[in-house]
Order: sequence, then structure tokens, then C-alpha cells
Amino acid sequence: MAGTCVILDIGGVLELTPETGWAQKWEARLELPPGTVRERMRDVWQAGSLGSIGESEVHEQLAARLRLDAPQAEAFMADLWTEYLGTPNEELIAYVRGLRGKCRLGILSNSFVGARERESAAYHFDELVEQIVYSHEIGIEKPDPRAFEAACAALEVEPESCLFIDDIGANVEAARAAGMQAHLFEDNARTIARIAAHVDAGPRIAGHAPAG
Repeated sequence: MAGTCVILDIGGVLELTPETGWAQKWEARLELPPGTVRERMRDVWQAGSLGSIGESEVHEQLAARLRLDAPQAEAFMADLWTEYLGTPNEELIAYVRGLRGKCRLGILSNSFVGARERESAAYHFDELVEQIVYSHEIGIEKPDPRAFEAACAALEVEPESCLFIDDIGANVEAARAAGMQAHLFEDNARTIARIAAHVDAGPRIAGHAPAG
């Protein structure tokens, strides 16, 4: 296998995730001031992103802080996950699927507890790439350099052999600072062209392929 590596973000890249306005709808339904959900749940969302609480505790905190009964809490979280999962970026996913066997493939995602199970069921990302590194499983979020180190370690590759794709500029810059090549996702055409150039350049970085 070539010594090149491509690592992609999920939300905004492999998933198209426009805002649905679910939080505002719940605030209106519960007659709460705008921004209440974010204010009351901020630390819970952060804890879920770092995996320091489980899904059951998220539901408990949600019900207590917004005074929801069990069916309301379930409906609230269903709306959250609808926006979180979005829709698949079919064109890019198909292109990445065609790269299997040509380069190492991974995912590095700032995530929320429960994401692996839902994204695997909905989109089979676990079959698309070799390794998925989720923030809620390693306790580290991008743009922390340790997140990029964790992704490289999981794939057993050197940073300079990797091209990282993300839709957030700060994460792209952090990946470059960590020694990777990086591309800001803006559309499929430019992203696919950038990945193709990286994979085609593989022989020039084959010395960084993992041993074995």
C-alpha cells in the first residue's frame, strides 16, 4: 500500500449538516428566552464531546435543566441527532471509497457521545476508512495538536505523509502546525482534486509508509 494517508473530518465534510433550528424551536415550545438551551447545557455538551459523561447522564441532565419529561427528552435528543447526522456527502464518500487500497484512510472528528454507533449505522464510516478517531473517545478535541497525533498513531503513519481535510480553518492550520498537509473543505470538486494530487504524489513520500 502506498505511503500516503488521507484523514477527513465528518461534520461539514463527509456529512452535510446545515443548521435546522432545533434548539430555537424547543426554546419557543418551552417558552424559554433565546439562547437558554446553549446556556444551560453548555457544560453538558462539552462533557459529551470529551466523553466524560455517558448518554444516559446527558438525558438526565437535559431533563433536569430544561424540565422535560422522558418523552420530551427523547424527542429533544432526536432533533439534536437529526442536525448532527445531517445527510451524507454522497459524491465525496464515493470518491473516498474508491481510494481504498491506494492510500491509508482515516477520520478525525470532534464528536459527541453516541456518535460512533449512529454514524456507523447510518453511513458505515467504519467500513469506509481504516480508523476513526472521535474526540469523545480520546478526550481531546481539535485543534489540540494531540488530536492529530492520536490520528497518526491510530493509522501508524507519519504526519508528513498525511493530508487532512476539514471545513474549519483553525483545524486546518493546527494540522499544518502538527506537520500534516491540510486542505480547507469548501466544495467537493476542489477537495477531490486536492486529494487526487496528494495520492498521485505518493511515491515522493513513500519513505514515510509504516513498516510491515
